[in-house]
Amino acid sequence: MRPPTEPDRPAALGPGRPPAWVGAAARWLAAPLGGVLLYAACAPRTLWWLAPLGFALLGAALRGRRPRTGFALGLLFGLGFFVPLLPWIGIYVGPLPWLVLALLEALFLAAGAAAIAVVGRLPVAPVWAAAVWVATEAAAARVPFGGFPWGKVAYSQADGPFARLAAIGGTPLVSFAVVLTGFGLAALVRVLARRPAGEAGRRSALVATGCAVLPLLAAVAAPAGLTGAAGSATPTPSDRTVTVAAIQGSVPRLGLDFNAQRRAVLDNHVKRTLRLAEDVRAGRAARPDLVIWPENSSDIDPLRNADAYREISVAAHEVGRPILVGAVLVQPDGKHTTNSALVWDPVAGPVQRNDKRRVQPFGEYLPWRGFFRLFSEYADRAGFFEPGVGPGVVTLNQVPVGVAICWEIAFDDLVNDSVRNGAQLLAVPTNNATFGRSEMTFQQLAMSRLRAVEHDRSVLVAATSGVSAIIAPDGGVQARSALFAPAALVERVPLRTTTTLATRLGAIPEWLLVAFGVAALAAAVAGRGRRAASRPGRQPETSGEDEDD
Repeated sequence: MRPPTEPDRPAALGPGRPPAWVGAAARWLAAPLGGVLLYAACAPRTLWWLAPLGFALLGAALRGRRPRTGFALGLLFGLGFFVPLLPWIGIYVGPLPWLVLALLEALFLAAGAAAIAVVGRLPVAPVWAAAVWVATEAAAARVPFGGFPWGKVAYSQADGPFARLAAIGGTPLVSFAVVLTGFGLAALVRVLARRPAGEAGRRSALVATGCAVLPLLAAVAAPAGLTGAAGSATPTPSDRTVTVAAIQGSVPRLGLDFNAQRRAVLDNHVKRTLRLAEDVRAGRAARPDLVIWPENSSDIDPLRNADAYREISVAAHEVGRPILVGAVLVQPDGKHTTNSALVWDPVAGPVQRNDKRRVQPFGEYLPWRGFFRLFSEYADRAGFFEPGVGPGVVTLNQVPVGVAICWEIAFDDLVNDSVRNGAQLLAVPTNNATFGRSEMTFQQLAMSRLRAVEHDRSVLVAATSGVSAIIAPDGGVQARSALFAPAALVERVPLRTTTTLATRLGAIPEWLLVAFGVAALAAAVAGRGRRAASRPGRQPETSGEDEDD
């Protein structure tokens, strides 16, 4: 008698292969989970290594997919990332702005994932996929309304070794390395699982291993000579050092109405500066060479209001050093305003001014005001701020200071302009009171830390309500404040005059990576067309990979 046999499997599955629905379910779960892992890599957590794992999941999900499926998978990845990353947008205005912005940014990633699905059929696919990702980030950082670069992969890496690459190629190179590592890991796992034989198999394994490992090795081994004068926080004998102070006065209330008591906000910063002056006289604190106040520390225009002018002058006189004052200045028409940083001399008063160069849409101004007010009662609460012009540098006590007001720190070009125009340290006056106790302030702090590494500059973060910090040129935090508590951070920091390779190259690394990504996409599309033309009556092939479900 013949022994019983197992039921026949469908021939399409092959021996031991799981049903098709299992792979489909895994893909549709892997994409949003990858986005969640990328979010979990961001501040305030220090789990930087989750970012490449997130892209490994996305790479595995996209392998062999058609562009339309890649778009859908990329959208899920983007929502898994941006929805938990941006809830601070809607803390006081409801969930609609938060979810709309998350969806808009996720659509950028969806388009990028569709393109990655196409270039995934090229040799050394992880390299081209990572370049396409940089192109996606470049687009999102510029459009619409000036762009929103908040979700750059690089900003998840302030605590990891990939951050070192910022001094060579800026945030685009950091993002490229992280994404390449993730897609390389996906390719390596696939090769190891399939164990292809022969020369082709060995070559595939070598390429996948290189993509997964070489970016991290390059980051760890990055020559110190490419990262500025010293490549560390330790001052060199040629460094000039200064003592700096960042004042956090705190606010009387949270939310959009934090400035309803504008005089109280100003008074808080004056009082904390006067207390610092007392500590200096008593020998409890070192005398600073310059003092940084936050954005909106004087929402009362001190150039129009004699009381505000007098209060700030008293604070500057008592501390005996110039103060960089964040002020809202009313323009001659009485309606429009500027978000400005004023250099307040102890004797001469306001002597120099830097206006915020990139104002925030839907907050500081409202594009298409008549249209958007149809959807939200909060539309009319947006301001009428005008963007400023200039080099983004002011001089305090003979020290050239680059100024990035609040979210300007997220924009590569603005910070690079300041350093190229002679800034020897960077100041980030910011107001986070409108975002409560959310993760926003920690995300912004991570950006400031990456800028320190990118340009080999100390960075002073002064926030109305926290977190204020003094950051060394290597990205390490020398001092930081608590949330919603008055503080005066005083530290000695080095001034640097040399420039990193990233500073000198500016946007060149980004545009090169964008060009590589676009060229790879064009080559993949052309190759796909040629294959389709050579097989009349048949669907375009997918290089032996699984078809869509």
